[in-house]
Amino acid sequence: MRSSNVGAKVVLSIVAMMGAAGVAGCGRHSTSETYYLIGSNLKLPYWKTVDAGFEKAAADLHVSAQLAGPDNFDAAAERDAFHKALIMHPAGILVSVVDVATMKPEIDAAIRQGIPVITVDSDAASSSRLFFIGTDNIAAGRLGGKRLAEHLLGKGNVVFFTLSGQPNMDDRLKGYLDVMNEHPGMKAVDVFNIKGDATSAFDKAQEYLARTGAEKVDAFVCLDSASGKEVAEVLLRSKATDRMLIAMDVNPETLELIKSGGIDATVSQKPFTMGYVGLKMLDEIRHNPQKPFHDNYSVDSFSPYPVFVNTGTSLVDKNNVEVYLQGATAAGNK
Repeated sequence: MRSSNVGAKVVLSIVAMMGAAGVAGCGRHSTSETYYLIGSNLKLPYWKTVDAGFEKAAADLHVSAQLAGPDNFDAAAERDAFHKALIMHPAGILVSVVDVATMKPEIDAAIRQGIPVITVDSDAASSSRLFFIGTDNIAAGRLGGKRLAEHLLGKGNVVFFTLSGQPNMDDRLKGYLDVMNEHPGMKAVDVFNIKGDATSAFDKAQEYLARTGAEKVDAFVCLDSASGKEVAEVLLRSKATDRMLIAMDVNPETLELIKSGGIDATVSQKPFTMGYVGLKMLDEIRHNPQKPFHDNYSVDSFSPYPVFVNTGTSLVDKNNVEVYLQGATAAGNK
């Protein structure tokens, strides 16, 4: 199993510290203490997993957890969900940022009110958020890029499916392109914005698949968690076994498609960990706050907070997919 877990030991030590603090001071908590997880496209399995971690931490601490945001990809609706949560004076907010310009004023307003905000999954580094917890997305892109270069032997046309403008996916794309730039024979011929509609990847993949000659697309890369199965369906129907597909995340459909050969590999994140550790960190900050919060702890050499907590990534292929399938089954039976 190939993995990149920079900072994993730090995360474990932080969680252990917070768990000990929770046991020692469990009387400080109440179900009236409510933490919010704000996101977009919440119908995706990925977000159900993040929320499962968030809810588990809330249960451990005997506090309340609320998930809020649109079921579709909608930056304005996500901002409105954040604003409504802020009006409720929550204990803390964990937010995945779809559009930095849209969300920054709301995050800054929360920090001014003394409400801790941590970004998760997708960052807003220019805001006053305390820090970011999630994946090193550039490293995730490089991990997938190395697999791509190995499979293509350093040459071929590649297309990407993404949500343009979302920070985490822009970073993943950068990571892939970093690796591809090391191989002059590899070319990114298109970057398609699915705009939150994974089914649009199906039609676009058919168009790409029809290209021939020098325009032939040799590999498809999905930077979001949902479009992989759509592209895989196109390749399977066309019996295009000479094309490569790399997906993102470990949704059950993605894992089954890796097992059956419809997808070559996927880059796995740890969404449950993001939600679990995120709420634990919010709780620690809530009960041991800095008064007042600074605008930007990243430039403070004596900051009580990290800049980034990396929850890790792994490459999943046929060699280790059973491990992930077993883990998913075990989690579903809990």
